[in-house]
Amino acid sequence: MVTQQLVVLLAEDDEGHASLVRRNLKRAGIANEVVHVKDGQEALDYIRCQSTYSTRAPNGPLLLLLDINMPRIDGVEVLRQVKTDAKTAKLPVIMLTTTDDPREIQKCYQLGCSVYITKPVAYEEFIEAIKRLGLFLAIVKVPAETDKS
Repeated sequence: MVTQQLVVLLAEDDEGHASLVRRNLKRAGIANEVVHVKDGQEALDYIRCQSTYSTRAPNGPLLLLLDINMPRIDGVEVLRQVKTDAKTAKLPVIMLTTTDDPREIQKCYQLGCSVYITKPVAYEEFIEAIKRLGLFLAIVKVPAETDKS
């Protein structure tokens, strides 16, 4: 049986943060494909294989790295929609955001996020946090996506 490699879906509207995340995951030894989308609607389209991603085949494991403050649809709403849809409810979601409000953190866990990581404001701390995330991703087991049809 051939296993598919984990795809990391990075939903992040700040191109600088997205670049840092991709670069430092690679430095941490993560060779997995990282797909970057710039807002919550694009993330949902990717997950649901709709719009621009209508030809994408949902055949391997997928993990969502999700920012909260994004245009069109924010990360909390993406999380809510993912976790209330039976087809996507088991998708692991890691919140990766600058928002450190305890109420927001609690809300995300109540909605079903797997992990909540606050992006440090200091550059070196941010890089270290992403490297640690990379180490975590290297050992975590994620189930394959289910057929979305």
